[in-house]
Amino acid sequence: MLIDVIGTMRTCFPEKFGIPRQSGLAPLARGVLRFEPTQPAAVWRDCLRGLDGFTHVWITFVFHQAVPEGWKALVRPPRLGGKEKMGVFATRSPHRPNPIGLSPMKLERIEGLVLHVRGVDVIDGTPVLDLKPYVPFADIVADASTGWIGNDPDPAYQVRWEPLAQEQAAWLRELHAVELVASIDKQLALGPRPHAYRRIRETEDGKRVLSLHDWRVRFRIEERTAIVERVSSGYRASQLYGERASDAKLDVHRAFAAQFGA
Repeated sequence: MLIDVIGTMRTCFPEKFGIPRQSGLAPLARGVLRFEPTQPAAVWRDCLRGLDGFTHVWITFVFHQAVPEGWKALVRPPRLGGKEKMGVFATRSPHRPNPIGLSPMKLERIEGLVLHVRGVDVIDGTPVLDLKPYVPFADIVADASTGWIGNDPDPAYQVRWEPLAQEQAAWLRELHAVELVASIDKQLALGPRPHAYRRIRETEDGKRVLSLHDWRVRFRIEERTAIVERVSSGYRASQLYGERASDAKLDVHRAFAAQFGA
């Protein structure tokens, strides 16, 4: 039996680093689902009839970038700090015998054959296999056990933004619809230690830099608080104005550099 891809997700996550571990961890992260032309438009419209009455949908998708890397029976979950192994079926690892994922996302609106969703936790270009409406009385199991995961703990670190970083984030959000704050807060609330899905490096002066998509976030740690100092582009000047000067996707980065410097 063959399974057809019905559509493709376009999201703000061009690489796996920085993608939220679960859809609920980044409720403001937006994406769109566009249907493939494997069926006539009229067929897809019929498939969507009635879906606009639901606030949330289950999206079944393929971990397509995990396929070449293969899978193992035992994995090291980031929640355990990579120190202990669990069976792959007891985790949400994308490296699975059949690399299929399932995420609930908020359905903001449907425009023709394009679904606008929030709470995205998938990489840009993710193939989608199916949609189902989220039905609370059927999908919520009140007495479910969470096994070795336990209850979701309170954030280990508080996150505070300095004035420059606040200004930069507001400028990106209001002028270019680039929303970074929620994702940065979620990432830094986990503390300063990097893991498989989060890139953090230490600078020579003892500060730290979080790589989030194609942006860099400079922060420092004071006791149990992560203090965001500034945001910067992840592209070098030679890329913005040289080898990729004609790439319109970098316009926001060039405008950011003009406004705030390198």
